[in-house]
Amino acid sequence: MSRPAGASAWLRNLRAGTTTAVVIIPQGMAYALVAGLEPIHGLYASLLPLVAYALIGRSRELAVGPGALDTLLVGTSLSGLALVDANNYAAFAALLAGLVAVIQIALGLLRAGFLVNFLSRPVLSGFTSAAALTIALSQVDTLLGFSTAGSSRFHELVHETAVGLVDLNPAAAAVGLVSAALLVFLKRWKKKLPRALIVAALAVVVSWAADLPAHGVKVIGAIPSGFPAISVPALSWDVIEALLPTALTIAFVGYLTMISIAKTFADRNGYDIDANRELVAAGGANLLAGLSQGFPVSASFSRSAVHASGEPTSSLALLVTAGWVGLTLLALTDLVYYLPKATLAAIIITAVIGLVDVAAVRHLRKVKVVDLWALGVTFVATLAVGIEPGILIGVGFALATFIYRTTRPHTAVLGRVGDSPDFRNVANSPDATTYPGILVLRIDAEFYFGNVTFLKSLLRRLEAEATAPLRVVVLEACSLTQIDSSADAALHGVIDDLRARGVDFFFASVKVPVLTVLKASGLYDKVGPGAFYMNVDDAVRAALARLDEPAA
Repeated sequence: MSRPAGASAWLRNLRAGTTTAVVIIPQGMAYALVAGLEPIHGLYASLLPLVAYALIGRSRELAVGPGALDTLLVGTSLSGLALVDANNYAAFAALLAGLVAVIQIALGLLRAGFLVNFLSRPVLSGFTSAAALTIALSQVDTLLGFSTAGSSRFHELVHETAVGLVDLNPAAAAVGLVSAALLVFLKRWKKKLPRALIVAALAVVVSWAADLPAHGVKVIGAIPSGFPAISVPALSWDVIEALLPTALTIAFVGYLTMISIAKTFADRNGYDIDANRELVAAGGANLLAGLSQGFPVSASFSRSAVHASGEPTSSLALLVTAGWVGLTLLALTDLVYYLPKATLAAIIITAVIGLVDVAAVRHLRKVKVVDLWALGVTFVATLAVGIEPGILIGVGFALATFIYRTTRPHTAVLGRVGDSPDFRNVANSPDATTYPGILVLRIDAEFYFGNVTFLKSLLRRLEAEATAPLRVVVLEACSLTQIDSSADAALHGVIDDLRARGVDFFFASVKVPVLTVLKASGLYDKVGPGAFYMNVDDAVRAALARLDEPAA
């Protein structure tokens, strides 16, 4: 006898939620160390944010919680602030989550999710790869049992690590390296195994049996049990001003990480999500993280992949995961007393190394070299000057190259293909027929103030290169979707100049938004309705008739 459909769905959610819990619990504690916090705050950040996303978000696979990039941003930013000390560090981390929440919720309600498009994939890939290396190197001291001052700059971390190696603790190093080796082995053996939980459990048993703390191996130690107290972090303008740049960075990077993962699984499984709703959901998760002594959260692809493995689930699975985290806080905190911090460092290092995106470099080298430059600039800047400046430099470089390309748009001189009404770029179709005295030009971009000068220069050059005196210019406008006032004024000037020299100007395939501007500015009336044609073939035939030449 088969089980009822409702019971079957409930069991699927129970299995998925439990599987995710065995990943997020050790990962959450590990990422708290990256953020500069005690491991308990990683559990706090893995509890209520899951509930918030389950209630607001729509992705069925997204496993919200501490992530690599946001925790690194928390650690590097707070450690560099003069206002922060050991007594208020956790409060500042919670406040940072609250600021991130306000930014994300406000952007979501304003339907401004499109702003994250400024973080292009090459920039994000370069940033993620550099941040992954920085995170991994920042955990080497914990992995090997020595201490460093820490830094957000890769070269400084290299120096500090090299100097600190002389003080490594052999017992801690053995624990860390064996833990890392086991994690790698388990991943290659069976990917679906909860390797972080297995290695953490083995490390606890060995640490307790061998009394590793007596040998200088740092362990988590006693952590408070029970749910986190709900409180509103204290606010002051000085603190907000100091944290706002980091909050903005985390808000964008964290959301872009979440929406990228969510869209990947949504496309794969055939359903849609609303980007702005997901932005509000991300803000809700961060709001509860801030109110419950956590720190900014986003998502993890590896964790989401574990959550998505198996049969389809619903938001109930996230509530199951939150239930297991809550049970751990209530009754199981004593079990992790002997968990070595070197093992947590191994979990972090083996998790983030997979974020180094070598495949993107190979892909962009074949597809778009300028995007590879954006990736490389972001990667080098993030390693050299730090996390936040690095991503800003990457975004600035990507925007600068985009603006440069739009000021020099792709253009094509068109010719007729055989006896057909089709016209093609003569650079790609050398056999295409052109007509003496007629220039057919297509602009493959919006026409705006930034490329006005380029168009004027192009027309002058093409006229100078023509083998016969120019009599008619035909502008193929099918690719022009918008035109601004500066471009409209430039067209007035170009047409006046051409007319003064006896050259006519025809338009073909003009879209309604562009035609509306031309009518409003008076240019339509200036050239007359007879200068506008449905397609290039009609415009060229009219031009040939104007020149008293037979049509093709």
